[in-house]
Amino acid sequence: MTGPSLVWFRKDLRLSDNPALQAAIARGGPVVCVFIRDEATSGALPVGGAAAWWLHHSLAALADDIAARGGTFILKSGEPPTIIPDLCREFDIEAVFWNRCYEPEAVARDMNLKTDLKDRGFYVESFNGSLLREPLEVKTKAGGAYGVFTPFWKALCAMGDPPRPVAAPDVLPGLPTDRSGDDLEDWSLLPTKPDWSGGLQESWSPGESGARARLSDFLESSVARYGDRRNRPDLDGTSRLSPHLAFGELSPREIWHIARDAAHREGGQAESGIWSFLREIGWRDFNHNLLFHNPEMPVRNYNEKFDAFPWLDNEDALKRWQKGRTGYPMVDAGMRELWHTGFIHNRVRMVAASFLVKHLLIDWRHGEAWFRDTLVDADLANNVANWQWVAGCGADAAPYFRIFNPIGQGEKFDPDGTYIRRWIPEIAALPDKYLNEPWTAPDSVLDEAGIDLGRTYPKPIVEHKRARERALSAYDEIKGAA
Repeated sequence: MTGPSLVWFRKDLRLSDNPALQAAIARGGPVVCVFIRDEATSGALPVGGAAAWWLHHSLAALADDIAARGGTFILKSGEPPTIIPDLCREFDIEAVFWNRCYEPEAVARDMNLKTDLKDRGFYVESFNGSLLREPLEVKTKAGGAYGVFTPFWKALCAMGDPPRPVAAPDVLPGLPTDRSGDDLEDWSLLPTKPDWSGGLQESWSPGESGARARLSDFLESSVARYGDRRNRPDLDGTSRLSPHLAFGELSPREIWHIARDAAHREGGQAESGIWSFLREIGWRDFNHNLLFHNPEMPVRNYNEKFDAFPWLDNEDALKRWQKGRTGYPMVDAGMRELWHTGFIHNRVRMVAASFLVKHLLIDWRHGEAWFRDTLVDADLANNVANWQWVAGCGADAAPYFRIFNPIGQGEKFDPDGTYIRRWIPEIAALPDKYLNEPWTAPDSVLDEAGIDLGRTYPKPIVEHKRARERALSAYDEIKGAA
């Protein structure tokens, strides 16, 4: 008889299109599924409070899905290089399977663990379960890695569609056991005093079924106009699949094929919107490629010129930005949305990030750390690469002199003020003319709107024109740097 296999779940909390799980089932014999809370490996697991909330609910959903199919699912806390060999001895495991991670420390950990397990006599195999194509697959003509997105995207598309996804198994051949792992409740991933998760509970449904429902709703209701509406935070125009992707509740190749099939059926405007959406899935692959080939990106500037950039150390300004108290409504609305829901619309994400690094001259690493702590879709590769892109020091970066005007961005992408009024109710009564710059409103207008500027809503932390000039001057200082 074929002996038991161990499947190590990580950022692939799903049963459908899970190559490691499929390989274990195809091998025959019982399958033991395990998730390890590894807090020692940087980037291997989300560390922020919002992502921890998501992880709790995603694991609970996965446990239910495995149990419904007769499977065995164990939770453990600790270091995988110790826990996995212990589980192999405990359950007489013969083969170990997992889907690969691409964070630098996770890559090193997994390589060492695979070598150790093979030396102990176990069969070990790992798979691509989280990207359209792996970092070593998409290469330049010279065989190197891409540092610019557009040629990367063209090369990715030229490789054709990724493999078709495989459906979830109807039955999981579990292993009867009275042995127990950790209790999910004991991990204390959920907030208690205070319980700030109400906004998250209103906004999200973690787990594979929630991910599938969100994708279906997006393709039915929003994708046709995705190209036009994806920059509008006042509209429900985006997929909001990023946290589901971050935790692997749907694979990108399943999203790709479901979307491509819809494009074939619908054609026309829907097809255009779907390709615009799939391009964003490609951007996610690009970010993971960047991190894989540049493992120091979480702490180092991709563009070394920025090592000499004169960042300011301003704790008060950082806190005001974090709390949505900068005095610029578009920025503040985004930061409050983030705090309440664990999410911030992509357009507003860029505006808020640009404001921190260019208006306030605060190091992008402080912003990246805050987003990592507060986002439900916290992902090291996406977070780091996108922050460096906004700051101007990353790959294929927005030029440093491209400085988002938070006033103009609000007027253009929230034209009726719906988004700002939702998240900053204290200025909701302002006429549209003054909504993005309350400090320009006459006293009579402020009085009528019930606003005491500087008390009920802050005055601007910086003046836009002067902040822009200061940022450009700082950029001039490093232009000639080697």
